[in-house]
Amino acid sequence: MTAKAPTKRSLVFFLVNDFTMVAFATALEPLRIANRMLGYEAYRWRLASADGKPVAASNGVLCAVDTSLDEERRKMSGQDRPSMVVVCSGINVEDQGSKTIYAWLREEYNRGVAIGGLCTGAYILAAAGLLSNRRCAIHWENLPGFAEAFPKANVFADLFEVDQNIYTCAGGTAALDLMLKLIGDDFDDSLVNRICEQVLTDRVRSPTDRQRLPLRARLGVQNSKVLTIIELMEANLSEPLSLIEIADHVGLSRRQIERLFRQEMGRSPARYYLEIRLDRARHLLIQSSLPVVEVAVACGFVSASHFSKCYRELYARSPQQERIDRKQLLAA
Repeated sequence: MTAKAPTKRSLVFFLVNDFTMVAFATALEPLRIANRMLGYEAYRWRLASADGKPVAASNGVLCAVDTSLDEERRKMSGQDRPSMVVVCSGINVEDQGSKTIYAWLREEYNRGVAIGGLCTGAYILAAAGLLSNRRCAIHWENLPGFAEAFPKANVFADLFEVDQNIYTCAGGTAALDLMLKLIGDDFDDSLVNRICEQVLTDRVRSPTDRQRLPLRARLGVQNSKVLTIIELMEANLSEPLSLIEIADHVGLSRRQIERLFRQEMGRSPARYYLEIRLDRARHLLIQSSLPVVEVAVACGFVSASHFSKCYRELYARSPQQERIDRKQLLAA
């Protein structure tokens, strides 16, 4: 009689309120398909929540779970201990952690269990102290606030990152790429290719592939000089470059840059630079608890009063009102 093939990985998907369904589904489905292709249960999983009750995804769908945090803690020392714990989160992640969750994640990690985070899961991993001096990925929309909140984490706008026994991905369909990498590590490219055919994707993306559309597609801009200037601006938000410094870098005169921006962007380069700095500030106000003055400094403003004036002119409300509106929206 042929011996049963061993399980490669047993996973616990830990769901927190407002988790992103697309990231969760695209992480789970490759495992199911792998089992089907292999003809045996190479991957096992169960779902957990803090209290063992169903969890609502950010789209409002309730997802039933198998275990609670207390039950998972009891399983740590037995044969049901997982080989990997994956934290699934999404919006409002700052409100989803707790000392109990952080302690459980640290204990699992210290026992040799791999720890992963989908979408904004890196936030919970960082709050648990697991990402100091580690490479990690998080959704681009949350990256500014995360970088300010956890300066010791080496965060990148990559699709996913693997640093030793820590796995993080930016969410969305990047969860598929992360799981395909795991399956490829466990088996071979042949199995990965068959899974890709099943889910109708033509390749496994590299960890360093872009999260967002390239600037050319995102902005509808074709001029390579303008694109280079915008990339420079986006890379220097906390300490803005002068127009002279930008001109020297791209080999154009100030007048040429002014004319190009008027033609391609419909505004001056100074105005465009201000708008992207304020856009970053808005993300920090919404996603972090940084004082307004620290948000101002992080976005290259010399004073909170000047920052507030510019913010109000663009968004028709003050930075403080932005936070009040956000809290009221979450409480509704």
